[in-house]
Amino acid sequence: MTPLLIALQEQEQALSFERFDHAYAWQLGEAIKQEAENRGVNVAIDITFNGQTLFYYAMPTTTQDNAEWIRRKRNVVQRWQHSSWYMGRYYEAKGKTMAEAALVDARDYAPYGGSYPLTIRHVGVVGSITVSGLPQQADHQLIVDVLTRFLATMP
Repeated sequence: MTPLLIALQEQEQALSFERFDHAYAWQLGEAIKQEAENRGVNVAIDITFNGQTLFYYAMPTTTQDNAEWIRRKRNVVQRWQHSSWYMGRYYEAKGKTMAEAALVDARDYAPYGGSYPLTIRHVGVVGSITVSGLPQQADHQLIVDVLTRFLATMP
């Protein structure tokens, strides 16, 4: 396993919730929106919990394509329970595409940065936090930056 993959796994373990509910989804979604505005970027944001979309917001200049990228990246998290950025780097390290190695349709699975596992400690992955609109590493980093600050303020 590469040092990057190890670091991404550790990051995923560290960025987990003690509990999560509808109110947290709204607050987290608003925090991502605010950070995107602070950075002067436009993204579409989706927070899905147990298969239910609890937060969705499409900023100006985003399109239906961003919603489609969200769906495809979210599918990666749902299936592999790792960030879509992690899974892209994982298959890259193997020298194969996800479609080749896992026999999935690229129209349904996008192993590019921007979808992050919504994890509850001692429970596991229960959903995803997804953004689309930036280059893939920037999509990933936006979530990580906001999630790090958000979790630090939780009781």
